[in-house]
Amino acid sequence: MPDLRLAGRTAVVFGGGTTTGGPDGVTSIGAASARTFARHGAHVAVVDRDAAAAERTVAAVRAAGGDAVALVADVTDPGQVRAAVAAVVDRTGRLDVVQNTVGATVLGSVDDLTLADWHRALSLNLDSVFLTAQATLPHLLVRGGSMVNVSSTASIRWTGYPYPGYAAAKAGVNQLTRSLALQYADRGVRVNALLVGLVDTPLVYAQLAGNAAVEQVRAERDALSPTGRMGTAQDVADAALFLASDESRYVTGVLLPVDGGLSARAV
Repeated sequence: MPDLRLAGRTAVVFGGGTTTGGPDGVTSIGAASARTFARHGAHVAVVDRDAAAAERTVAAVRAAGGDAVALVADVTDPGQVRAAVAAVVDRTGRLDVVQNTVGATVLGSVDDLTLADWHRALSLNLDSVFLTAQATLPHLLVRGGSMVNVSSTASIRWTGYPYPGYAAAKAGVNQLTRSLALQYADRGVRVNALLVGLVDTPLVYAQLAGNAAVEQVRAERDALSPTGRMGTAQDVADAALFLASDESRYVTGVLLPVDGGLSARAV
């Protein structure tokens, strides 16, 4: 029998679209998670501000025999978030798993960033989690469920990239995760975060690589990892599946590094 860890459940993945522009075979964490949840029996709602990106993920899910729907929403807009969540619940009658994957770096040191840059980093990476939690928690409380927030090792250590707004926002995600986990622990809702390290995703080439060649970017990032290689979006999706499923039924308030040991290294 297939190992359907999420059979009969509804999962919504915010930032689940399949982005283009990276090297062949490289995909986003949200898209990999949506495909993984569907492969394990969940009905998946893929929410993205880019309709085409959401549809690409849904097409991949359906091609593999899964069930998914694409929805368009900007996760920094409370009205759009509420509308997307309402559409999901209207369609399936329930909500069991929420994954907050939206994130973006805003490069620049403190003396370079404008206040608008700083606010943009906080809005994209932290406000978005607050808004999706606000909209989804009432539905998760109906029968219990799991929220998985995608954070970063940048939230707990220097990673070599000058993005203090991103780092601060992800640190905020960590504490929001813990606060929600403890507030709702006795009501059947679990909230955990993944601290993602050096992972090969389209974001790397769109936001961090500059004009460097793909081979150079990969070689440099592979060398920074204790394992000698970057992780993949699927590595993160597999960890998300664990946190979404009953296999982690007694796990909440955890900040789980998915970073090849990067966060454990002193230098």
